[in-house]
Parts: sequence; structure tokens; C-alpha cells
Amino acid sequence: MSLTPHEPPPPSPQAGPVFFERRELDLILRVYGRMVALGDWRDYAMVGHKDFAEFAVFRRSGDAPLYRIEKRPALQTRQGQWAVIGEGGQILKRGRDLAQALKVFDGRKFQVVD
Repeated sequence: MSLTPHEPPPPSPQAGPVFFERRELDLILRVYGRMVALGDWRDYAMVGHKDFAEFAVFRRSGDAPLYRIEKRPALQTRQGQWAVIGEGGQILKRGRDLAQALKVFDGRKFQVVD
């Protein structure tokens, strides 16, 4: 039996930014394409942050986002990792399933009511 010095464990891979998977992007881009065809949306941006990913849609380039679709994996077991957030920062829909969260855009137009 030979004694060998204790080797340190290999370094754990650094966690990169959170981003969308192909299937998730497909669902989001289907909704985006439908809203562009209706003339409601004109631009989008995607950002991967350390703790969450964000898909923002805009009425015009340079405007504040109309809606943000956020993926926060840390919330999966709590209220759900998906959230659709409106222009004023209010959460319109939250859940564990992206398709369910995106249903907020089905069949209705959003208008500001005085």
C-alpha cells in the first residue's frame, strides 16, 4: 500500500450567465413573431445575467421595454422560474411552465385604461 499525497478536487466549473435553451427561445419567438405580424412589437433584446435571463420586447427601438420575459432558475421550486413583466414593472404572469406564462399574450390586446 503506497501513500500518495492528497490531491485537491478539480476546480468546479464556474457558473456562466443564465440563458434560454433552444426550446424556450422557440416558444418565445413564436409569440414575438405573432405580435410583430399584428404590428404591436418591432424590436427585441436578449440578455443573460448571472442569476436570470431576460427577453425584452419593444414597440420602437430606443423605447423602454413593453414586456420582459424573465427566466430565474433559482425560483423554479418556489413561485416558478418564468415571469412576464409589464411596462411598469408589474408581474403579469408567473409560473413553472413557459408555455403557460406566455398565454398572457393570447387573444387579447393590452391597452392603458384611464
